[in-house]
Amino acid sequence: MKVYIMTDMEGCAGIINRADWVLNDSKYYEEGKILLTEEVNAAVDGLFSAGATEILVADGHGYGAINLMKLDPRVRLQRGFPDPWPFGLDETFDCMCHIGQHAKASTEKAHICHTGNHYVIDRAINGVSVGEFGEMVYCAEELKVTPIFASGDLAFTKEAQDLVEGIVTVSVKEGLMTGKGLDKTFEETINRNIAAIHLHPLKARELIRNGAYSALRKFIENPESFKIKKPIRPPYECITRYRPGKDRSACTTVQRHENSVIGLLNAKAERTEGVDLSDLL
Repeated sequence: MKVYIMTDMEGCAGIINRADWVLNDSKYYEEGKILLTEEVNAAVDGLFSAGATEILVADGHGYGAINLMKLDPRVRLQRGFPDPWPFGLDETFDCMCHIGQHAKASTEKAHICHTGNHYVIDRAINGVSVGEFGEMVYCAEELKVTPIFASGDLAFTKEAQDLVEGIVTVSVKEGLMTGKGLDKTFEETINRNIAAIHLHPLKARELIRNGAYSALRKFIENPESFKIKKPIRPPYECITRYRPGKDRSACTTVQRHENSVIGLLNAKAERTEGVDLSDLL
């Protein structure tokens, strides 16, 4: 049973904000990497106990967020992705998990939510709003790999459940900021969604271990219980709306591909002017 784990940093318990924790020059960056790595180790232990035979961990955080010396030695780590999508995932994997994942951009009561970066207001593939998790889910569907487990903040776990029927989730913190912030600039957005209630990291790891174990047992015993709730079909179109910042104006980009979501996400974006927020309000 071969398992792929995608990781990110902002969805971990104890990651308090962007400025102090998740940037490569943040004062608690190295401590933040340990928090993520230990959550990954908890999931790895649960997965191996449930029947996994091989696990690849993908370091998906922009600046890198896995401490290799503290990572469970039974796994392999990938950092560096040629395309980049699907970040090392291929058809040889049976199932996929997400650890430390944050919610998509403009999600109410989400902690440090964004999609790729904080300029993004919304991204939609064939009309389905997606975040970084959703992008990987549709890549996995194309490769016939099943998403089974996801951990992060509460808003993210609701996002995962809304997209994948049967997925097992663990919430390790709960964002408190109300509103979507659609009218905010980049500078106003980066520090907007930082209020949250966190579990203690040890409690978070316990829940993640148990959740990952349950998810893989469920997949082994009943793989058909996991289904994509919002299937999309070719041709594919991805529309991304961006907020303004000090040095750039609001805009919309479009990517297209005739028959591949992976090809779509790696396609060159065409820029159009203006951002229509009417369908997001």
